Amino acid sequence: MPMNFGPDYVRAIAPYQGGKPISEVAREFGLQEASIVKLASNENPLGIPESAKQAMMAALEDLSRYPDSNGFDLKAAISAKFGVPTDWITLGNGSNDILELAARSLVSPGQSVVYSQYSFAVYPLATQAIGARAIVVAAKDFGHDLPAMRAAITEDTRLVFVANPNNPTGTFIDGEQIAAFIRSVPSHVVIVLDEAYTEYLSPSQRYDAFAWVAQHPNLIVSRSFSKAYGLAGLRIGFGIAQPGLTDLMNRLRQPFNVNSLAQAAAIAALQDEAFLKKSAEINAQGYRQLTAAFDQMGITYVPSVGNFVLFRAGDDDNAGAKVNLALLKQGIIVRPVGNYGLPQWLRVSIGLPEENEAFIVALKSVLA
Repeated sequence: MPMNFGPDYVRAIAPYQGGKPISEVAREFGLQEASIVKLASNENPLGIPESAKQAMMAALEDLSRYPDSNGFDLKAAISAKFGVPTDWITLGNGSNDILELAARSLVSPGQSVVYSQYSFAVYPLATQAIGARAIVVAAKDFGHDLPAMRAAITEDTRLVFVANPNNPTGTFIDGEQIAAFIRSVPSHVVIVLDEAYTEYLSPSQRYDAFAWVAQHPNLIVSRSFSKAYGLAGLRIGFGIAQPGLTDLMNRLRQPFNVNSLAQAAAIAALQDEAFLKKSAEINAQGYRQLTAAFDQMGITYVPSVGNFVLFRAGDDDNAGAKVNLALLKQGIIVRPVGNYGLPQWLRVSIGLPEENEAFIVALKSVLA
């Protein structure tokens, strides 16, 4: 009889499912890798910045040595760019690492964590992994209902996750509403404001979350280098919070959690304003291209400010899976979101113009 190792709450976790790799789809459907278009994981279609490539080449000579565990140079670069003290910064193996560090350092088994329906899959994973209790607040128009989330906070709540923009729906909350929500949350409850897609916001949508950190010791802002900066494969992100929180997270952070190449590339990418601008421009162009096609095809979608669009694949309960499989057979990889409770929907990342067009042609063929 097989042994059941580990706590029940760990065995209950459904492992995170990433977007299908190109190589897997090629093997499964007998396709050439070069013909496959991957629009599943919200990656930057421009690839890695040339500046980051050069920085990594320069760092190759020191790979026999451990990376700087404290990330002195990268923290200095983040501090200079965003005007925050270096002791406010926690480096992570992707911003995902920051989310998990926050949960592990702040929440005990049995205490509660609040997050929204249709928000990032890592929030429930991080909650389950520590044996905490999830309070999932019903979404409003596919996004966060902040008043309901505030009302859902209980005496044992220790953490609230808020994604802005939200993944996988792409919804956005304006800065005044976020600031009011933060002010309303009890001081013993920590808010994690997850801004993995903030670089795609228009100038009129922007707000300074780092300035809020100075006013609120219970606020953590997480950022990612995986999206607009094009460094997804290097796994690097960071969190900004007052020292009382960064000290806790750094006690649990693995030594050398950010490798040398990632640190070098991130420093270069931070300073590459031209690449960041081009990333935002091609994203806005691609969004118009995809949504114009959806409008022409009569497809329902959720307006998005990220680098992806959530669209309704059909009316039956298995529509997302059916259309996803049909697209895979044509070499187009998008993201099923049935695990978010959205089995009729699919999420497509915004790619280069020719990649978007390949997706549109394939989708028209499938739905015909």
